[in-house]
Amino acid sequence: QLLGKWIYLLGSSKYPPHLEELRSVKYATFFFHPGSHPDELNVTEIMRVNETCVTRNTSTIQVFRHNNTLMHVDGQVTSMAHLIRSSKDLLILQHINNGFPGLSLSARSLHVSKERLDEFRAQLACHGFADDEIF
Repeated sequence: QLLGKWIYLLGSSKYPPHLEELRSVKYATFFFHPGSHPDELNVTEIMRVNETCVTRNTSTIQVFRHNNTLMHVDGQVTSMAHLIRSSKDLLILQHINNGFPGLSLSARSLHVSKERLDEFRAQLACHGFADDEIF
């Protein structure tokens, strides 16, 4: 279900390095491709950071099915996320970064129903995020 194109829509984080990134990313899509084994995905990211377009093909996702956790590996840097909700068209992740909470919403298209947005906002509220902390 995770393979293919995803569009990053909304995110929030209390982790200072991610806050800086969230403020500078204007648009982001990412593609999951099959990796070297069933629980590995190769990632292509295409982002507009401020006024610069960036394409990266250097990272992978390790999938831990037993606990719905994903590990993003980009060189020597790793980050973890727990899959809160996944369907064929929606991906809500709880990011785990040195004890700082974070959440992101990605979808297959820019068009997400009001119910799905409300679901994400409810998750944000449960994790202590205010509306002005959503990027």
